[in-house]
Amino acid sequence: MNVPIRVSALVVGLACGALAGGAIAQDNVQKLMNMGTTGASLDIESVPQTGAAADAVKHNLESIKLPPGFKIALYAMVPDARHMAVGPSTGVVFAGTRKTKIWSVTDRTKSRVADDVKRFAPSVTMKVPNGVCFSRDGMLYSVEHNRVLVYPAAEFFYEGPDVAAGVVVPQGELIPVKEESFNHGARTCRIGPDNKLYITLGNPFNVPPKDKLDLYAKTGMMGIIRMDVDGKNREVYAHGVRNSVGMDFNPKDKTLWFTDNQVDGMGDDIPPGELNRATEMGQDFGFPYYGGGKIRTIEYKDAQAPANAVFPQVEMAAHAADLGMMFYTGQMFPEQYRGGIFSAQHGSWNRTTPVGARVMFTSLKEDGTADKTEVFADGWLTANNEYLGRPVDVAMLPDGSLLVSDDYVGAIYRISYAGK
Repeated sequence: MNVPIRVSALVVGLACGALAGGAIAQDNVQKLMNMGTTGASLDIESVPQTGAAADAVKHNLESIKLPPGFKIALYAMVPDARHMAVGPSTGVVFAGTRKTKIWSVTDRTKSRVADDVKRFAPSVTMKVPNGVCFSRDGMLYSVEHNRVLVYPAAEFFYEGPDVAAGVVVPQGELIPVKEESFNHGARTCRIGPDNKLYITLGNPFNVPPKDKLDLYAKTGMMGIIRMDVDGKNREVYAHGVRNSVGMDFNPKDKTLWFTDNQVDGMGDDIPPGELNRATEMGQDFGFPYYGGGKIRTIEYKDAQAPANAVFPQVEMAAHAADLGMMFYTGQMFPEQYRGGIFSAQHGSWNRTTPVGARVMFTSLKEDGTADKTEVFADGWLTANNEYLGRPVDVAMLPDGSLLVSDDYVGAIYRISYAGK
């Protein structure tokens, strides 16, 4: 009986806060905040998990190369699957998209393959709900293009069209409305060890003009912001980040690691992609003075770069599009992978010879810095440069297996270890 009371109290509190600020959602969120029904259809959109498409995906997975003892299988067919959040109580997977939907992915029998995939919260109008993340106590946060919502007890409310919901950042207040863009608008989120909500905010340009720098530095649109889980006390945590679409905290030393996508149009082999480590608030990671690694941008080559710029822990292949990442905390995989970083490369779009479309692994040294980076899962990019898939994000199921989302195919894969 304690959980419903606590959730109701939170939703009411969020509703009162939003009303006090005059920020009333224009869709059904306001009704949900007040625990009201919306009249949405009980016939919720679902995705078939069998058929020709699923069979084709399974066939293509035969081309994926993994270290000895590992195997990959289709976990679920999920249209436009992007970043994932795994429910801490049930293991239900919520997958965001760059369109208008979040999907719930349920393995009811724990057979390690999804029994059903259906739309989450269909009564809510969403816009680019790419970033999803859970708090330790079961609150699902959804970061849209220009809004942040919270869904208390999403793991238990998701079966119906109406869900408990609250507004963390009202529509139009995550970034200035005039800065909304189709480019670099996919956000990601994490709840930090300090119980604050961290959000990546990409800038809309390849390299922004100088007259935008002050605004972007102030709003965090060229960095990572953090705030209390109710949306208060917002601040810019990291500066000089071009377009990060993946981050996670090292559970050992609490440092924040994140990927960053480098500047386009400078050539096939420069600048490198980045895997970064933030050890404290306020660090500057060099953009737009550096386009990736220590490569200066053409637009700012004569400008004074930050003297204290923090360079990446790992320089990845240029234009491989490093996106989602996570620290592996499970027990299924061999010891060498425990405590290391898995990251997804989406694959290049503007390189003469494509590169990427794979999952990478980075081990750490005793001092918490990066050690070696190697390819972990490969084969989605064929010898004749066709994409069989484009990995976006990685997440871990409770059994320690690794999920990989793919927005090109519209699927989530599961990588497990069975031993040699």
